[in-house]
Amino acid sequence: MEQLKPGDRYELSEGHAYYCAPTSGDGASSTVAGGQVLDTDPDVESSGFDAGFTQGPGTLWAPDIAVGNVPDRPGWIAGAPLLGVEYAGVGQDEEKLLRKIADLFAAGTRWIWVVRLVGPRRVEVHSPGEPVRSVGPGEELTAPGVLRNPVPVEALYDRATAHEVTFRNLLQRKGYDGLEEVREEGREEGREAGREEGQRQVLITQIRHRFGELSVAHSARLASAGVETLGLWAERILTASSIDDLFGDE
Repeated sequence: MEQLKPGDRYELSEGHAYYCAPTSGDGASSTVAGGQVLDTDPDVESSGFDAGFTQGPGTLWAPDIAVGNVPDRPGWIAGAPLLGVEYAGVGQDEEKLLRKIADLFAAGTRWIWVVRLVGPRRVEVHSPGEPVRSVGPGEELTAPGVLRNPVPVEALYDRATAHEVTFRNLLQRKGYDGLEEVREEGREEGREAGREEGQRQVLITQIRHRFGELSVAHSARLASAGVETLGLWAERILTASSIDDLFGDE
């Protein structure tokens, strides 16, 4: 394993080298789609593409997408990710895939999702001690304790669906449940701004009615004052002899 460097196109299992061919177009675009969906989940703290995990001398695997246990530092990563995603396209080496899954499970991975790009699109869910499940379009994938949100199967390979799910995740990271909550907050801010402006205009009208025609400077001062300041001035209307007396030392 010490002979391999970052960027080398090999993975290892018990010292046996497996060549990793460059990714085809469908696999490359799908990996980007799935990666952004998983990385933006509100509960995910680390993820990466092709991160190299070592499970001891002679063993090194790099899942297409790894979620969890991906530190931002040089060198191979000890152990395994909590969730791994593999994209299986034309020419997939099934023996190598099963070896990778077994080694990662032995090192602590909880789930491996295998996205099948050949034939009907689907995701095979592998979990230690459980039978393999096939999940298709219209269904969702879950990873309790790793991901907060369920992942639509299509989000792992369809760019448009991935963008929608990513947007939802990013809103949640900012404390919003969804786009409608953002819109409602904006509407409420607009209503509040309208109420405040209405209060300002009422107070300005009261002051103008008391002192009549005002100079440009006095009008500008009223226009720039906030509701709280205008309220204080309005309270002095009956006792102030002039607009300057009204303003006082504010």
